[in-house]
Amino acid sequence: MPSALLTDLYELNMAASYLRRDMHQEATFSLFVRRLPPGRGFLVAAGLEPCLEFLQDFRFEEQELAYLGEHLGFDDQTLSAFRDLRFEGDVWAVPEGRIVLANEPLLEITAPIAVAQLVETYLLNVITFQTTIASKAARCRIAAGGRDLVDFSFRRTQGTDAAMAVARATTMVGFVATSNVEAARRYGLSVAGTMAHSYIESFPSEKEAFIAFATDFPDRTTFLVDTYETLNGVRTAIEVIRELGLSDHLGIRLDSGDLEVLARQSREVLDEAGMQHVRIFASGGLDELDVDRLVRADAPIDAFGIGTRMGVSADAPYLDSVYKLVEYDGRPVLKLSAAKATAPGRKQVLRGPEGDLISLRNEPAPDGSEPLLVPVMLEGRRSGPHRTLETGRHLFETDLANLPEGAKRLDAPQPPHARSSEALDALTSSVREEILRRAGVL
Repeated sequence: MPSALLTDLYELNMAASYLRRDMHQEATFSLFVRRLPPGRGFLVAAGLEPCLEFLQDFRFEEQELAYLGEHLGFDDQTLSAFRDLRFEGDVWAVPEGRIVLANEPLLEITAPIAVAQLVETYLLNVITFQTTIASKAARCRIAAGGRDLVDFSFRRTQGTDAAMAVARATTMVGFVATSNVEAARRYGLSVAGTMAHSYIESFPSEKEAFIAFATDFPDRTTFLVDTYETLNGVRTAIEVIRELGLSDHLGIRLDSGDLEVLARQSREVLDEAGMQHVRIFASGGLDELDVDRLVRADAPIDAFGIGTRMGVSADAPYLDSVYKLVEYDGRPVLKLSAAKATAPGRKQVLRGPEGDLISLRNEPAPDGSEPLLVPVMLEGRRSGPHRTLETGRHLFETDLANLPEGAKRLDAPQPPHARSSEALDALTSSVREEILRRAGVL
């Protein structure tokens, strides 16, 4: 269970101050992304499931309270109030796998303000990272044009927790397997892997290495053929396949050099040997632009291993995500800071034939529109149907098929713009005027 101390100090400071003043009224916070990174035409919502698990189990353990008292100076009254805190609020959220746009709430929480404040850091961390990765991986999926993709990022992600999240997120957007064995075990994923160059170098010859590996793993043999000279490695793989009588689940892996040229040459050598069934797998620092180039060139590559640049979303490693108070004690609130203004009130996103509409939650939906935010937790308990990675993948496939072509472009995409409803605009205007009037500006 994640610790309740997975938060920033200022969240604890604010929560303590609320509790000392008996401020237990309900607050609604909205988590959204202000603007898309350059080069992104859409985002894929991810990270909700681990967040719900965190909220469901939220509590301060005794050793955590002891630390807060001994090292951070929180008094006994505050520690006693922290000890009793549980998340007993409501969560409305966009299910994982759905495609979302800038300014659309991915999640809205309604709970007593102290606990709603304390969970901000964890929710932002998990949803921001996993949405970042799912969105990057979705671009790889678009680039692959139906070819298989495998997550190879484990050794390059920034921490093992990140590696687990990447394996999970990539599966949701259509990757067929991961190299991460623990992620495969934990989430029920397919796992894939071949061999390293060190394996081949440790044998007296490339052929002896291939024979040893194929003997040990005859039902999942992919030969890494570029340790010494690629085409000679392909021919050696053919010899071993013939000598051992291998027939199923066979492949060669290209990990360096001009992959387009080498794939064509390798395919020719394999086909001339009557081995059309042997697949070609490519890897080696690839991202969606590399994959797109190879696919557009019609390189005979059946599958790609995607690692480093996908696992850290190298071209867009963060999102401009925020978690903002939009209602307190039944009163809509907003922020007027320059370039950081927010809209008040509990919200809904309605997706229809004319695009997405950000509305107030209690507004009637236009004909033919679908609400994206659904209640996933009520009074601190999970609600609605159990959603699996397969559910998320189905939602992603459906949304991707309906996404405008301009948003799917890998180069200079055109992200759709979510409109605001008239009622939301009117509320924003009236709350703004009231705030400025109270401040003496109007």
